[in-house]
Amino acid sequence: MSGTFGKVAARLSGQAALLLGWSPNRFWSATPEELATVLAAMRTPDGQGVDRGTIDRLMEQDRDG
Repeated sequence: MSGTFGKVAARLSGQAALLLGWSPNRFWSATPEELATVLAAMRTPDGQGVDRGTIDRLMEQDRDG
């Protein structure tokens, strides 16, 4: 990752909020291992990560409350 710690942390905090529904407080209280574990669980069976369809579904769920 490139950038300052603050910029990278802000980006990761935003991603955790969008993908996981985490508040900033939850993000900052999580350990790196906890974040990695949750994100690993979201990987597709081939290990390529979350696909666009999954992200779209998560965003749609978030919009609907």
